Amino acid sequence: MQEPTFLILTALAAEPTHGYGVIRAVETLSNGDVVLRPGTLYGALDRLAERGLVEVDREEAIDGRLRRYYRLTDDGAAALAGQVARLRRNADAAEARLRRPVLGTMQPGMAG
Repeated sequence: MQEPTFLILTALAAEPTHGYGVIRAVETLSNGDVVLRPGTLYGALDRLAERGLVEVDREEAIDGRLRRYYRLTDDGAAALAGQVARLRRNADAAEARLRRPVLGTMQPGMAG
């Protein structure tokens, strides 16, 4: 799963959210590293809806414009949980390797 998809699903995990709210949430969740344009977001939401991971929760008219709210489906929550577990395993493996001394190098504080 690509990072923008992961962040979109994460943005929708708490409650149904409209498109602009998803854009803001993704930017916040990524500390500004991922900034989605509306065209990119709505294309992604369409693909996620086709896969059954998100669905339209409701629509409302605001100032004459239709605002569509999306929500995570049960399949979307399961996919997100699976991705969280995978990322956690990978991060744990990376952290464990960083803690291992590299053969042939001196660690700080070790006499040689």
